[in-house]
Amino acid sequence: MNTNQHRTRIARRLVRPPGFTLIEVLTAVAIIALLLAILLPALSAATRAARGTACLSNLRQFAMAAHQYADAHKMLFPISQYSLQDGMTSVSVCWDVISRTEWKYSPTTGWAQSTTIRPGLVWHGVNTPEINRCPEVRLGRGDNWAGAAYTGYNYNTSYIGHGEGEFIVRPASVSQVRRPAECALFGDGEYSGGVNKFMRSPYKDIKNGGDDFDGRSAGTQGYRHTGRTNVAFVDGHAVAWLEKWTETYPNEQEAVRQAKHTGFLSQDNRLYDLK
Repeated sequence: MNTNQHRTRIARRLVRPPGFTLIEVLTAVAIIALLLAILLPALSAATRAARGTACLSNLRQFAMAAHQYADAHKMLFPISQYSLQDGMTSVSVCWDVISRTEWKYSPTTGWAQSTTIRPGLVWHGVNTPEINRCPEVRLGRGDNWAGAAYTGYNYNTSYIGHGEGEFIVRPASVSQVRRPAECALFGDGEYSGGVNKFMRSPYKDIKNGGDDFDGRSAGTQGYRHTGRTNVAFVDGHAVAWLEKWTETYPNEQEAVRQAKHTGFLSQDNRLYDLK
Protein backbone atom coordinates (compact mmCIF):
# COMPACT_ATOMS: atom_id res chain seq x y z
CA MET A 1 0.00 0.00 0.00
CA ASN A 2 1.53 3.34 -1.01
CA THR A 3 1.55 6.45 1.13
CA ASN A 4 -1.39 8.15 -0.64
CA GLN A 5 -3.68 5.11 -0.20
CA HIS A 6 -2.76 4.94 3.49
CA ARG A 7 -3.57 8.63 3.99
CA THR A 8 -6.94 8.23 2.19
CA ARG A 9 -7.98 5.35 4.44
CA ILE A 10 -7.05 7.31 7.58
CA ALA A 11 -9.06 10.32 6.33
CA ARG A 12 -12.13 8.17 5.75
CA ARG A 13 -11.91 6.82 9.28
CA LEU A 14 -11.63 10.34 10.67
CA VAL A 15 -14.78 11.63 8.93
CA ARG A 16 -16.95 8.54 9.64
CA PRO A 17 -19.73 9.58 12.06
CA PRO A 18 -19.48 7.92 15.45
CA GLY A 19 -22.28 5.52 16.55
CA PHE A 20 -24.62 6.09 19.52
CA THR A 21 -23.59 4.75 22.86
CA LEU A 22 -25.95 2.58 24.93
CA ILE A 23 -26.47 5.40 27.41
CA GLU A 24 -27.44 7.82 24.63
CA VAL A 25 -29.95 5.32 23.20
CA LEU A 26 -31.52 4.69 26.61
CA THR A 27 -31.71 8.42 27.28
CA ALA A 28 -33.50 9.01 23.96
CA VAL A 29 -35.96 6.18 24.69
CA ALA A 30 -36.67 7.61 28.15
CA ILE A 31 -37.34 11.09 26.71
CA ILE A 32 -39.71 9.68 24.10
CA ALA A 33 -41.56 7.65 26.75
CA LEU A 34 -41.88 10.75 28.94
CA LEU A 35 -43.27 12.81 26.05
CA LEU A 36 -45.80 10.09 25.25
CA ALA A 37 -46.87 9.93 28.90
CA ILE A 38 -47.48 13.67 28.82
CA LEU A 39 -49.15 13.88 25.41
CA LEU A 40 -51.38 10.79 25.35
CA PRO A 41 -53.74 11.87 28.17
CA ALA A 42 -54.09 15.28 26.54
CA LEU A 43 -54.78 13.63 23.18
CA SER A 44 -57.34 11.31 24.78
CA ALA A 45 -59.06 14.25 26.48
CA ALA A 46 -59.15 16.17 23.21
CA THR A 47 -60.66 13.16 21.43
CA ARG A 48 -63.37 12.79 24.07
CA ALA A 49 -64.09 16.52 23.92
CA ALA A 50 -64.50 16.24 20.15
CA ARG A 51 -66.93 13.34 20.58
CA GLY A 52 -68.89 15.38 23.11
CA THR A 53 -69.11 18.29 20.67
CA ALA A 54 -70.31 15.95 17.91
CA CYS A 55 -72.96 14.57 20.28
CA LEU A 56 -74.22 18.08 21.07
CA SER A 57 -74.45 18.77 17.35
CA ASN A 58 -76.52 15.60 16.90
CA LEU A 59 -78.91 16.63 19.64
CA ARG A 60 -79.39 20.10 18.19
CA GLN A 61 -80.31 18.46 14.89
CA PHE A 62 -82.78 16.20 16.74
CA ALA A 63 -84.46 19.24 18.31
CA MET A 64 -84.64 21.02 14.97
CA ALA A 65 -86.08 17.91 13.30
CA ALA A 66 -88.73 17.57 16.04
CA HIS A 67 -89.93 21.11 15.38
CA GLN A 68 -89.95 20.50 11.63
CA TYR A 69 -92.04 17.40 12.28
CA ALA A 70 -94.42 19.45 14.44
CA ASP A 71 -94.74 22.08 11.70
CA ALA A 72 -95.95 19.35 9.36
CA HIS A 73 -98.25 17.63 11.87
CA LYS A 74 -100.54 20.26 13.40
CA MET A 75 -97.83 21.40 15.84
CA LEU A 76 -97.68 18.01 17.57
CA PHE A 77 -94.32 16.52 18.49
CA PRO A 78 -93.58 12.97 17.24
CA ILE A 79 -95.29 10.19 19.16
CA SER A 80 -92.76 8.06 21.05
CA GLN A 81 -93.93 4.73 19.66
CA TYR A 82 -96.78 2.61 18.36
CA SER A 83 -97.08 -0.68 16.48
CA LEU A 84 -98.99 -2.06 13.51
CA GLN A 85 -99.88 -5.62 12.56
CA ASP A 86 -100.98 -6.77 9.11
CA GLY A 87 -101.13 -10.54 8.75
CA MET A 88 -97.57 -11.83 8.97
CA THR A 89 -96.09 -8.33 8.91
CA SER A 90 -95.50 -6.25 12.03
CA VAL A 91 -94.21 -2.70 12.10
CA SER A 92 -92.74 -0.96 15.14
CA VAL A 93 -92.91 2.78 14.63
CA CYS A 94 -90.75 4.79 17.04
CA TRP A 95 -89.51 8.32 17.20
CA ASP A 96 -85.94 7.22 16.38
CA VAL A 97 -86.26 4.11 14.22
CA ILE A 98 -88.91 2.20 12.29
CA SER A 99 -88.56 -1.57 12.01
CA ARG A 100 -90.61 -3.79 9.70
CA THR A 101 -90.63 -7.55 10.34
CA GLU A 102 -92.09 -10.05 7.88
CA TRP A 103 -92.61 -13.80 8.23
CA LYS A 104 -92.55 -15.75 4.97
CA TYR A 105 -93.00 -19.46 4.37
CA SER A 106 -91.04 -21.54 1.88
CA PRO A 107 -91.74 -25.25 1.24
CA THR A 108 -88.00 -25.93 1.25
CA THR A 109 -86.81 -23.85 4.21
CA GLY A 110 -90.00 -23.33 6.23
CA TRP A 111 -90.77 -20.08 8.00
CA ALA A 112 -88.16 -17.30 7.83
CA GLN A 113 -88.11 -13.85 9.38
CA SER A 114 -86.68 -10.71 7.81
CA THR A 115 -86.42 -7.28 9.41
CA THR A 116 -85.71 -3.95 7.75
CA ILE A 117 -84.71 -0.81 9.64
CA ARG A 118 -84.95 2.83 8.71
CA PRO A 119 -84.76 6.16 10.61
CA GLY A 120 -87.84 7.01 12.64
CA LEU A 121 -90.63 9.55 12.82
CA VAL A 122 -88.53 12.50 13.88
CA TRP A 123 -86.60 12.19 10.60
CA HIS A 124 -89.62 11.42 8.41
CA GLY A 125 -87.93 8.08 7.69
CA VAL A 126 -84.86 9.61 6.04
CA ASN A 127 -81.50 10.34 7.66
CA THR A 128 -77.98 9.03 8.15
CA PRO A 129 -77.34 6.52 10.98
CA GLU A 130 -74.37 8.56 12.25
CA ILE A 131 -76.61 11.33 13.57
CA ASN A 132 -78.71 8.77 15.43
CA ARG A 133 -75.76 7.42 17.39
CA CYS A 134 -73.89 9.09 20.24
CA PRO A 135 -70.12 8.82 19.50
CA GLU A 136 -69.50 7.62 23.08
CA VAL A 137 -71.99 4.74 22.98
CA ARG A 138 -70.65 1.22 23.30
CA LEU A 139 -73.44 -1.27 22.75
CA GLY A 140 -73.58 -4.14 25.21
CA ARG A 141 -75.98 -6.36 27.06
CA GLY A 142 -79.60 -5.34 26.78
CA ASP A 143 -79.08 -3.77 23.37
CA ASN A 144 -80.76 -6.45 21.29
CA TRP A 145 -83.87 -4.49 20.36
CA ALA A 146 -84.45 -3.62 16.72
CA GLY A 147 -82.41 -0.64 15.63
CA ALA A 148 -80.21 -0.50 18.75
CA ALA A 149 -77.19 0.43 16.68
CA TYR A 150 -78.98 3.58 15.49
CA THR A 151 -79.22 5.35 18.79
CA GLY A 152 -77.71 6.30 22.09
CA TYR A 153 -80.32 8.98 22.62
CA ASN A 154 -83.66 9.11 24.39
CA TYR A 155 -86.79 11.22 24.00
CA ASN A 156 -88.93 12.80 26.72
CA THR A 157 -91.68 10.18 26.74
CA SER A 158 -93.08 11.07 30.16
CA TYR A 159 -94.41 14.46 29.07
CA ILE A 160 -93.88 15.03 25.35
CA GLY A 161 -93.77 11.87 23.23
CA HIS A 162 -96.25 9.67 25.18
CA GLY A 163 -97.39 6.88 22.84
CA GLU A 164 -99.06 3.48 22.66
CA GLY A 165 -99.46 1.84 26.06
CA GLU A 166 -98.85 5.10 27.92
CA PHE A 167 -101.29 6.83 30.29
CA ILE A 168 -101.60 9.50 27.60
CA VAL A 169 -101.24 8.35 23.98
CA ARG A 170 -101.38 11.65 22.09
CA PRO A 171 -98.05 13.53 22.02
CA ALA A 172 -97.81 17.04 23.41
CA SER A 173 -98.10 20.08 21.19
CA VAL A 174 -95.50 22.82 20.95
CA SER A 175 -97.87 25.32 22.59
CA GLN A 176 -98.28 23.11 25.67
CA VAL A 177 -94.64 23.57 26.66
CA ARG A 178 -94.67 26.70 28.83
CA ARG A 179 -90.93 26.70 29.60
CA PRO A 180 -89.23 25.51 26.38
CA ALA A 181 -85.75 26.48 27.61
CA GLU A 182 -86.19 24.32 30.72
CA CYS A 183 -87.99 21.29 29.30
CA ALA A 184 -85.74 18.43 28.14
CA LEU A 185 -86.56 17.07 24.71
CA PHE A 186 -83.71 14.68 23.82
CA GLY A 187 -80.64 13.45 25.67
CA ASP A 188 -78.02 10.76 26.21
CA GLY A 189 -80.07 7.69 27.10
CA GLU A 190 -78.53 5.08 29.38
CA TYR A 191 -79.50 2.76 32.24
CA SER A 192 -77.98 -0.25 33.98
CA GLY A 193 -78.70 -2.53 31.01
CA GLY A 194 -77.24 -0.31 28.28
CA VAL A 195 -78.79 2.44 26.19
CA ASN A 196 -82.46 3.45 26.38
CA LYS A 197 -84.62 5.59 24.12
CA PHE A 198 -87.57 6.58 26.29
CA MET A 199 -86.62 9.35 28.72
CA ARG A 200 -88.48 9.24 32.05
CA SER A 201 -88.91 11.82 34.76
CA PRO A 202 -88.05 10.58 38.25
CA TYR A 203 -91.69 10.53 39.38
CA LYS A 204 -95.13 9.95 37.90
CA ASP A 205 -97.29 13.01 37.32
CA ILE A 206 -100.61 12.01 35.80
CA LYS A 207 -102.33 15.22 36.94
CA ASN A 208 -100.15 17.53 34.85
CA GLY A 209 -99.75 15.77 31.54
CA GLY A 210 -97.15 13.26 32.72
CA ASP A 211 -97.16 9.46 32.68
CA ASP A 212 -98.19 6.56 34.88
CA PHE A 213 -95.23 4.30 34.15
CA ASP A 214 -93.50 1.76 36.39
CA GLY A 215 -89.79 1.50 35.70
CA ARG A 216 -88.32 4.98 36.11
CA SER A 217 -84.79 3.54 36.44
CA ALA A 218 -85.01 2.33 32.81
CA GLY A 219 -85.37 5.89 31.48
CA THR A 220 -82.36 7.65 32.99
CA GLN A 221 -79.61 9.70 31.32
CA GLY A 222 -76.04 8.56 30.68
CA TYR A 223 -73.33 10.83 32.09
CA ARG A 224 -70.74 9.56 29.62
CA HIS A 225 -69.07 12.80 28.52
CA THR A 226 -66.40 13.28 31.20
CA GLY A 227 -69.03 13.14 33.93
CA ARG A 228 -71.65 15.12 32.04
CA THR A 229 -74.70 14.21 30.00
CA ASN A 230 -75.74 16.07 26.87
CA VAL A 231 -79.33 17.27 26.63
CA ALA A 232 -81.33 19.27 24.07
CA PHE A 233 -84.22 21.39 25.30
CA VAL A 234 -87.47 22.23 23.54
CA ASP A 235 -86.22 25.69 22.55
CA GLY A 236 -83.43 24.02 20.53
CA HIS A 237 -80.37 24.72 22.65
CA ALA A 238 -78.19 21.80 23.78
CA VAL A 239 -75.81 21.72 26.74
CA ALA A 240 -73.50 19.40 28.62
CA TRP A 241 -75.35 18.88 31.92
CA LEU A 242 -73.44 18.24 35.14
CA GLU A 243 -76.17 17.83 37.78
CA LYS A 244 -77.07 14.18 38.39
CA TRP A 245 -79.83 12.92 40.68
CA THR A 246 -80.77 9.40 41.69
CA GLU A 247 -83.89 10.20 43.70
CA THR A 248 -86.94 8.24 42.57
CA TYR A 249 -89.25 5.62 44.10
CA PRO A 250 -87.47 3.55 46.80
CA ASN A 251 -87.86 0.25 44.95
CA GLU A 252 -86.04 1.69 41.91
CA GLN A 253 -83.61 4.13 43.46
CA GLU A 254 -80.98 1.48 44.20
CA ALA A 255 -80.97 0.37 40.55
CA VAL A 256 -80.16 3.93 39.48
CA ARG A 257 -77.39 4.28 42.04
CA GLN A 258 -75.79 0.97 41.12
CA ALA A 259 -75.53 2.05 37.49
CA LYS A 260 -73.12 4.80 38.74
CA HIS A 261 -72.92 6.83 35.52
CA THR A 262 -76.66 7.30 35.08
CA GLY A 263 -79.25 9.51 36.71
CA PHE A 264 -82.00 12.09 36.31
CA LEU A 265 -81.52 15.69 35.20
CA SER A 266 -83.34 17.12 38.20
CA GLN A 267 -84.29 16.03 41.69
CA ASP A 268 -87.97 16.26 40.76
CA ASN A 269 -89.86 16.52 37.46
CA ARG A 270 -88.95 20.17 36.95
CA LEU A 271 -86.76 19.67 33.84
CA TYR A 272 -89.17 17.24 32.19
CA ASP A 273 -92.65 18.67 32.65
CA LEU A 274 -94.48 21.20 30.48
CA LYS A 275 -94.88 23.97 33.06
